Amino acid sequence: MRDSVRKTLALGVGIVAVLAAFGGQAVAAPPPPDTGTPTPMVVGGTQATKGEFPWMVRLSMGCGGSMLTDQLVLTAAHCVTRTGNNTSITATYGVADLQDTSRVTRTSTYVHRSPTYATATGGDWAIIKLASPITGAALLPIATTATFNTGVFTVAGWGATREDGAQSRYLLKANVDYIDDTTCKNSGAYYADLIPAAELCAGVPAGGVDTCQGDSGGPMFRRDNSGAWIQVGIVSHGNGCARPGNPGVYTEVSTFAAAINQAVADLGGTPQQPGKVFENLTNVTIPDAGTAVYSNVTVAGVTGNAPSTLKVGVDIKHTWSGDLVIDLVAPDGSTYRLKNSSSSSTPNVVTTYLVNASSEVANGTWRLKVQDVFDQDTGYVDAWRLTF
Repeated sequence: MRDSVRKTLALGVGIVAVLAAFGGQAVAAPPPPDTGTPTPMVVGGTQATKGEFPWMVRLSMGCGGSMLTDQLVLTAAHCVTRTGNNTSITATYGVADLQDTSRVTRTSTYVHRSPTYATATGGDWAIIKLASPITGAALLPIATTATFNTGVFTVAGWGATREDGAQSRYLLKANVDYIDDTTCKNSGAYYADLIPAAELCAGVPAGGVDTCQGDSGGPMFRRDNSGAWIQVGIVSHGNGCARPGNPGVYTEVSTFAAAINQAVADLGGTPQQPGKVFENLTNVTIPDAGTAVYSNVTVAGVTGNAPSTLKVGVDIKHTWSGDLVIDLVAPDGSTYRLKNSSSSSTPNVVTTYLVNASSEVANGTWRLKVQDVFDQDTGYVDAWRLTF
């Protein structure tokens, strides 16, 4: 409950003061275009690109969530009322702009609410079962140990862009720092009841960056040792939004991992396990209307074949994305088309493709092949990665 109450509407990222009309309500205008990795010095965070955090979910009651399986969404217990049948929730997946016509929606059928929520044990988590799976959905694995409960975390959501403000149409992101339990408890009277075994604190001591009303249930995440995203927290509550010296409080996912995984099994799913990530961060210039260029990634230490849902994450900067044809080339030379050329004038290709590469041996040199097939616009491969 944000503002001395749970973030019942969930948390939004930071503070943006400009409002615009949307759906008959005043909502935040989009922030300036993202210029790279969000930093705590950017008040209100920055706008996430489509596909950047593909497992993010927006829930119709005004909360966030993350895809745990292709049919189960992890969110906060305070976003739902009880365990049982529930067909009133709509989940929106696959977009950063909630008005994007490519969005995927599903209605709920059942809710599992943590039985220890609102007890001395804590446990602000819940699982929403959707009416049908989202085929090929990107999943966010949960941390099963406290190893990653430190460092710098990323938060994202469609919540309020200022304390008690309107919700955002656009997915925003920001970085927040780990704050130890003692410092958090000493941050003021609001934090005196912190449950160290069940809750994590994070924020920016100077204020200005935070989650806010409307982001509750959304994930707090970071990279694991293999470079893959892993969820360490669930947006839970805090004293206001982005106030100096008032961190956000997040459900400590690793504490409840066993209970979450058991609930997933009971609901008929299998949680995603963290994958191995192999990436190339070297820039490769794409000639204008020229020959194809390649960027290589060498995979080693993976047993057997590639998965049927091999994740190919690409970050290509280009002034006219429709000019580009993108392929994944397997070690044996087999080619998988990721993107055809089109008339799209939008810049950049920052997304994750899913490839059925189960017939391919995992280990070896994989190549990203990119060709600009029209003239006048230019760009480069900024980075790309394979997640097994």
